Amino acid sequence: MAFEVFVLGTGGMMPLPGRALTSVLVRREGELFLFDCGEGTQVSLKKLNLRWKKISVILISHTHADHVTGIPGMLMLTSQVDRTEPLYIIGPPKIKEYVEANRSILDMYINYKIVVKEVVAAGEVFAGNGYRITAFPLRHSKLCIGYSLEEESRPGVFFPDKAGEKGIPRGPLWSRLQAGESITLENGRTVSPGEVMGPKRQGAKLSFVTDTLPVPEIPRYAAGSDLFICEGMFAEELAQSALEKKHLTATQAASLAKQAGVKRLALIHYSPRYTDRDLKGLLKEARAVFSETYLTHDLQSMWIPNP
Repeated sequence: MAFEVFVLGTGGMMPLPGRALTSVLVRREGELFLFDCGEGTQVSLKKLNLRWKKISVILISHTHADHVTGIPGMLMLTSQVDRTEPLYIIGPPKIKEYVEANRSILDMYINYKIVVKEVVAAGEVFAGNGYRITAFPLRHSKLCIGYSLEEESRPGVFFPDKAGEKGIPRGPLWSRLQAGESITLENGRTVSPGEVMGPKRQGAKLSFVTDTLPVPEIPRYAAGSDLFICEGMFAEELAQSALEKKHLTATQAASLAKQAGVKRLALIHYSPRYTDRDLKGLLKEARAVFSETYLTHDLQSMWIPNP
């Protein structure tokens, strides 16, 4: 199934007028996934009029303030609606302490179950019907995590004409073949799915990376992503500053995208030193390395169709 991607904020360090802190919402079949939750995330959700109560999991890259300070507001906002499903919050060590401390100090009224999972190793951290989320290590000034949301492969295209040629009547037998099951006809002949269907189709994949130095794990885990959302915090002239602060330049993000063989790179998490006009310079530098690079902007929506 396809992904709908909503950019709630693109800024790093501090919110600016017209540029909220980095946060991305992904929708798949009505289920929502929130990547990072900076200050004011709920405001962007309201502006987009999204059904935020359907958020299944909040995925936190690290516990710096510009990536987590929106969590208390989101928890209280969610208590204003009826919710029966638990809300999962996944992130590095101390995320549980942060959530519990805010609940206690603010004496929050919470009418639903919150499940906090701390990531201690790379691998699958969440899964649902037809998809899984994988975490992988980044390298920042404190423990930081990248994420990939990937769908399972789907059955190949079913060809009714081929089924007809083999004398397979329309109905339950077609459904069984499309479900990957071999069938036996009345004449005793067995027909496998591969005889009437095309090869399996790869599901959609999205990867989210921010606040890191370039490390080998990024292209390995982001490999083949349809959309690679990655910080491009600095222009190349500030590469030394990026190294000292453990961030990526736009050029480095583009190099990682090229190594990973992704389809599109969406830059995010810009330094507040850059105006919207300045960002065109970062885009130019990145495109010199990876042509399918684009700038994200606040309240933008993107579509990842089925491959």
